[in-house]
Amino acid sequence: MVNITAPDDIVCYKSNHTLECTFEGTATSTGWKLIREHKHLELKNGTLVTLTKCHIDSKNSSCIAVKLKEVTGTGSGTYECQFTFGSVNHTAKAELKVALLPEKITMKIDPPVADCSDSSNLEVPVIVNVTATIQNSNESYNVSWQFPGAGLSKGSKPASEGTLVFSFKSEFSCKKMNETKWEVSFKNQKGQTKNESVDILVISASEKFCAVHDKWPKTPEGGTVINQCENGKTGYKSRTCGKDGEWQTVFSSCISAEMTKVIDAAELFKTGIGATQEAAMEIFESLKNTTSSKSSDDYAGINASISIINIMASGSENITLKEEVFDDFLNVASNLLTNNWTGVNSSITYDMSSQYLYGVENLVKNIQVNDTLNIYKPNLDLKVSKGDCNISVLNVTVKLNETGVQFKTVGVRNLMDKLNNSFKPTSTAPHNLLLIVTKNGSSSTEITMDFPIKKLNDTQKLHCVFWDTNKKDWSDTGCRVERDSNHTDGNHTLCKCNHLTSFAVLMSKSDTPNLDLDTITYVGLAVSICSLVILLIIEALVWSVVVKTDLSYFRHTTLVNIAVFLLLADCSFLASMSPENLSAHWCLILTLCKHLFYLAMFSWMLCMSVMLIHRLIFVFNPLRKRVFMFLSSIVGYGCPVLIVGISYVYCRYNEKEYYNKATCWLVFAGTLDGSLFAFLLPVGTVIFTNLFSMAVVIFTLLKSSAPDGSKSDERETFKSIIRVLIFLTPVFGVTWGIGFLLQIFNKDHEAYPFLLYSFTILNSFQGLFVMLTGVFAEPKDKGKYDTMKNSTSASNTKVKMKAKAELDPLAGRMFDTPGLDHLKNNRDLTAEI
Repeated sequence: MVNITAPDDIVCYKSNHTLECTFEGTATSTGWKLIREHKHLELKNGTLVTLTKCHIDSKNSSCIAVKLKEVTGTGSGTYECQFTFGSVNHTAKAELKVALLPEKITMKIDPPVADCSDSSNLEVPVIVNVTATIQNSNESYNVSWQFPGAGLSKGSKPASEGTLVFSFKSEFSCKKMNETKWEVSFKNQKGQTKNESVDILVISASEKFCAVHDKWPKTPEGGTVINQCENGKTGYKSRTCGKDGEWQTVFSSCISAEMTKVIDAAELFKTGIGATQEAAMEIFESLKNTTSSKSSDDYAGINASISIINIMASGSENITLKEEVFDDFLNVASNLLTNNWTGVNSSITYDMSSQYLYGVENLVKNIQVNDTLNIYKPNLDLKVSKGDCNISVLNVTVKLNETGVQFKTVGVRNLMDKLNNSFKPTSTAPHNLLLIVTKNGSSSTEITMDFPIKKLNDTQKLHCVFWDTNKKDWSDTGCRVERDSNHTDGNHTLCKCNHLTSFAVLMSKSDTPNLDLDTITYVGLAVSICSLVILLIIEALVWSVVVKTDLSYFRHTTLVNIAVFLLLADCSFLASMSPENLSAHWCLILTLCKHLFYLAMFSWMLCMSVMLIHRLIFVFNPLRKRVFMFLSSIVGYGCPVLIVGISYVYCRYNEKEYYNKATCWLVFAGTLDGSLFAFLLPVGTVIFTNLFSMAVVIFTLLKSSAPDGSKSDERETFKSIIRVLIFLTPVFGVTWGIGFLLQIFNKDHEAYPFLLYSFTILNSFQGLFVMLTGVFAEPKDKGKYDTMKNSTSASNTKVKMKAKAELDPLAGRMFDTPGLDHLKNNRDLTAEI
């Protein structure tokens, strides 16, 4: 009753595959498992696994599928699909074999340094032993070496603890000091290869060096040597010979075998294989045991623990974790802050602390809690509440007023001094605690925090700040310090913050949290969405009446497409205004939607602009309807899809971030660097073209004003220009040009707030302006030209045209004076447009 389809042959390393199962009947529940080494591992959505339903024609059958992304040895094994109907389970199995390559190749060269400083030894070759260590595998690798000089031996031998060591011996000559690289290549049965190399350090005759010290050999200045870990630990130790031959501090990444197993288990959990609640609890319990006995100088263990927290935080985006995980997780997080994190420089400490904060915050947000919860640890205090929140964590009172919403608040000790602080270089925090506040909702909420902090003197100024994950530093944007009316003794400081994504993030280098901007964005998008729906309903009702000519058909086609894509883009933006409540998967989808829909809107604006220019220039050669639709479809539909697709694939291929999880929008990484420019450059091109089109229209109007024209005629021309600006600005997207000024000015520039508010107001309400343009720019009377006559005089040449001055609906009625019989040629053409 169950049929499974899977690749029959061995598949390539890091290839994508889909397995499907069909069941002849209706199932009450379904699932997938991976059977490997006598273990049945349940499959969940993760970085490797995606569970979906597949389409079948029969209504009485069920179909499920598992998609495997870049499958490695982790994904090889027997896959079992299961359909449950009542109390009966129906299963089918299929084996997936993967041609493997080493996940990691560890190279070692002995000796690591060749001393060529003594000229008498230049003729004596140095015997070099090179080893390549990989994880044990059933794959029969074809191993090849590239090396300087001639090879003496070649071979491999198995080693203990699940590793394979491939060794090679050769000679190195000081006469060829430029040939210092040994490279090993592993080829699998599918012909795929993976390479790794190691270099021997050379001390020349005139070069400075560091003398032998303990187990560290004589090393040239600037060179780094690597030693293996001791006492059964994995990783390595490295040490660099600094300037003037002085040894630098030893860097160690040596971690215990138990910690290595926990890292492997967390990595497997992240893929979605065996990603269950029980597995997560086992990971945190093991990590709690390893962190409880660490010394303050064990940088490698602390860093590995923080990495595990971040791996689990990433996995929790797709895999549901329940509140039972909290106790061991908070124990781990508290244990890590007990240590001083010494033995490394400040930049490494800053990075570790930022990663710690990011991982803890995301895990707290993603772990589900049914009702309320209170957990206290020496360095962390967690409280989960619902409804109006008025709680105290580590003597800080937190207030949030919102009904029916769950809030999670964590007070953290001993982390402030480890985080980077360039916000106010001359100031220091009067305490060593910070708060993490999350909620399950997307509405705008103001957080009030009452800190038991007083000013030390009259010159001291306190700042209410939040941690900016993009800058990895403190920022006071969206936060303010207020006077506490409930405490008059001056021993308390009231801090208020609000952070959601405002509309200005679309064209800004980074998000600028601001309660006023958030409110404007919410209201503007709501009004725009309603206005666009009304416009589309009106267009549907009057379509047959208003598209009787090709020109009106062109105009209304472009207008409807602009409205549809702006509506979809605004809805997508509204759905992504609270990125902290979205999974990485949904954040990516909404980023792609916004990128695509806004580009499509601008593409149709470009179609409208080009159509207007064509009508002005080629008056007697109008576009045919079929040609217009063909060209507009390419520009309006094809180009946006192409731009979005290429930018996404480019970022994936080059391992660059396509979107920012903190804003659910494209990434700005510097001048012409980052996916944001896949939006800015096309939009800038369209805006520039549309401005040029408006300038041509205005120039045509000015040129058509006769020198001997009446004052009433000049007034009509002026009114026509104003109408052009009013009616064409929203449908040409000209207001988005303000966004490019946001790219030019820094946030501390005095004009920046004005530009920020202007951009947010004008473009969040753009749907309303488009609706007004579409409705009120429609001419009330549609006349037709009756006759055209030419007359010539000695002083001037004029074209006389008897017409009911018809104004192009694109720009409203440019001329509202049908009684004029004598118009110049350019003006007549503009009247026709």
